[in-house]
Amino acid sequence: MAALLRLRETFWLVPGLLCLLAAGLAQGLIVLDGAVDSDAWQGQAGTVVYLVGADGSRDLLSAIAGSMLAVASTTFSITIAVLALTSSSYGPRLVRNFMADRGNQVVLGTYVATYLYALLVLRSIRTLDGGDEPFVPQLAVNGAVLLAVVSIGLLVWFIHHISDSIQVWTLAGRVHGELRTVVDDLYPEQLGDGADPHRTGELVAAALASAPVTTVRASRGGYVLRVSSDDLLERAVAADVVLELLVRPGSYVVEGGGLARVHGPAAEPDGLADGVRRCLPLAAARSPFQDVEFATQQLVELAVRALSPGTNDPYTAVNALDDLSDGLAAMARRRMPSPARLDDDGAVRVVAPAVVLTDLVDMLVDAMRAYALDHPDVVIRTIDVLDRVGDGAHGTTRAHLAGQLELLVAHFERGDPHPHDAARVRARASTVLGRLRTPVPT
Repeated sequence: MAALLRLRETFWLVPGLLCLLAAGLAQGLIVLDGAVDSDAWQGQAGTVVYLVGADGSRDLLSAIAGSMLAVASTTFSITIAVLALTSSSYGPRLVRNFMADRGNQVVLGTYVATYLYALLVLRSIRTLDGGDEPFVPQLAVNGAVLLAVVSIGLLVWFIHHISDSIQVWTLAGRVHGELRTVVDDLYPEQLGDGADPHRTGELVAAALASAPVTTVRASRGGYVLRVSSDDLLERAVAADVVLELLVRPGSYVVEGGGLARVHGPAAEPDGLADGVRRCLPLAAARSPFQDVEFATQQLVELAVRALSPGTNDPYTAVNALDDLSDGLAAMARRRMPSPARLDDDGAVRVVAPAVVLTDLVDMLVDAMRAYALDHPDVVIRTIDVLDRVGDGAHGTTRAHLAGQLELLVAHFERGDPHPHDAARVRARASTVLGRLRTPVPT
């Protein structure tokens, strides 16, 4: 599963599949042309299939192949230039969004596939044994012309698409979509389904009290790409143990570092350690598919880079904060997952740490305290984010938001802002603090 998620972010998978399809299509049409009498194209079919002689077909296919190779090279160059621009201006972690863009992959793949198709059809134009006239696969040649027309349309679309893809709202919108997806995927499907939230602490403490304890260690270093909680539960039940995970998606583990503790029998069941490692695959880079912290970090990074002296674009930061507020507000309205995963008998089998809302809020506000204090509009928008998140939060979470808000305002005023800016920030903060300190009916 982890390998499949990585494949969608490669530039070679879709072009490779399209090349295979083009090769199969070329061979199929050549065989069909060989099975059809050449005189058949002189009748009504000739009004649909444009008939070209051997020399004309060779020239036509050579022109298509050469032009497709040139356009593919230009398109690759444009894509690499955009990747370099995105990496330097918005952050290297956003490059994966361009690589995962299915439109870019299809365009590049179509050009390469059309080039391959034209070469294969060109190769088939030859004199058959015992014949005087060369074999010309008329249907395949017309197919090359059709692919060339489609490629021209894709070139026009690609220019529009690549221009739109570097717009800040497009970049932020993609990351915002990933954030909403991971929030929707993780938090409705509780890792601790079946556990009573009020008794979670007692259940977990009792489950982890058993001894002895062994530790499953990583065989190599890397980031935890995902946690296969269902598989972990099955392995824990089969081995009659409790698995206490020491990592979560996005955690970095060094070689030999702890992945999980096994609470149960004195002797670790055969194959359990290898099974746990397979349920916690490691990769060289983080991925947003289960890592809500990474999805949040990308939008925070976009805002921070926009506030750097070299960029000085607070409006981009405001745009990123607006997109971030939607994901965090959605998370605030969800019940946080229990760390305990139970078996059919109600016994705790897996204990897994999870990212909570306050972790993500701290990441955002701490970054804004460090980089946004010279931009009153960004500080006010950060306060707006806390207001939107607090609207769906309850209890201690609202108190935590209020504490972060007070800390942000204190640091802003410590920087000796202009009285007008200080008054604006103070007025907005006072309003939001009043709401956060008002108990929410349960």
